[in-house]
Order: sequence, then structure tokens, then C-alpha cells
Amino acid sequence: MPALGVNIDHVATIRQARLTIEPDPVWAAALAELGGADGITLHLREDRRHIQDRDLRVIRETVQVKMNLEMAAEEDITAIAVDVGPEQVCLVPERREEVTTEGGLDVLTHRDRIVRRIEQLQAANIEVSLFIDPDRSQIDAAQGLDADAVELHTGRYADAENDEEMQQELVALTTAGEHARNLGLRLNMGHGLTYRNVRQVAQIPGVSELNIGHSIIARAVMVGMERAVREMKQLVSA
Repeated sequence: MPALGVNIDHVATIRQARLTIEPDPVWAAALAELGGADGITLHLREDRRHIQDRDLRVIRETVQVKMNLEMAAEEDITAIAVDVGPEQVCLVPERREEVTTEGGLDVLTHRDRIVRRIEQLQAANIEVSLFIDPDRSQIDAAQGLDADAVELHTGRYADAENDEEMQQELVALTTAGEHARNLGLRLNMGHGLTYRNVRQVAQIPGVSELNIGHSIIARAVMVGMERAVREMKQLVSA
């Protein structure tokens, strides 16, 4: 049964829309934990468009479950991560003009920069995951850099326009996941997963963790954070 990591970024997005103090992502993290979240995921972007440094530090001090910090493979953010000490860092691509992360990290192109970040983080006893497309060459590169895990980008599956296309992408995720596990990498998945499409991904053999944000926060606006997390947890656990 995969663990459920709840991404709380978009609680901070609502707050930053008015540059005020509410809603507080720290509260969201606590309620997500009460709802059954196995971990809290948050992305400290270079432009600080949603999560702020204060959020990261207070959540680190208050949550009792695993913290998964998403971040670009940059020196200044890495220094913050080493200081705060989350259980896991997931290195992701980051562009200022994007609305959300648009694809996986190109480990082959940015190998030298990524390996420096992995070494710094692992030296601080932080596990490192790489957010990559379900591509064999990228998985091989991740294993070659001694990453602890990969998080396969599920965006193409989530954006599939029909059942046939969705099943093709599911096969791609399953095949890539098997390859990652055969190389000794822990297997995580995330991006674009919703209450309607998560079941099949949760059933992929060997998936350790699913990280889900927007869909949970969207439902939480209507039904409350704790209930929204509990309902997603039930789907993942089924």
C-alpha cells in the first residue's frame, strides 16, 4: 500500500494571493496529518510564490510525519534544506514562468549540478529523490548518481484524453517503475493525480509513495482538509 504524501503548496498560494496571514499552511499540515497523511510535501520555490521560509521551518518543528521538500537543484535552497533537515528532498525542475512543474528533471543534461546537490544532502542524512519522467535513460542516470529514490512524473497519465491513452501511460509507468525497483531505487509517483484517477496508479507494484496536492486542496476548500485527506487516503489504501 503506497504512503500518501499531501502537498500543501496551494494553501500558501491562496494566502499569497492577498499577501496576508491566512490560510496558514502550517494549519493545513496539521489537519492533513490528522486526516491520515503519511507525509507532508511542500515546494520551496526560488521565487517564493507560495511556500515561504517561515512555513518550512515551522512545519518542520510541528509535523510528526515525514517531510518531503521539493526544490530546485540550486546551492542556496540546498543550504536551507541542510539546515532544516527534512527526511527527504525531491529535486525537481523549476522555471519562473511555469504555473506548475511541467515535466521531469533532465538528469542527463544537468548531471554535474545534480550530483553535487545529492552529495550535500546525503551528507546531512537527507534522502534524495529525483522527479523524472518515466524514461529508462533518466532512471539509469538517477541510479548512476546514487539517488535514493525516483518520483515518476504521472502528468501524461493524468492528462490522457481517453481510456486507451490512459492505459498506454499506465503501462509506461508500470514498466519504468519495475526498472527503477530492479536498480534498487525506491519508487514514488506524483503529479496531476486526482480522486478519479489515483486507484490504478496506487495499484502499480512496488510504489512506495504517492504525492498529491492540487486535487486534495481543491476538495478541502469544499469539505475541509481533514476529510479531503481521509477520502484520498481511502482510495490509495483500497
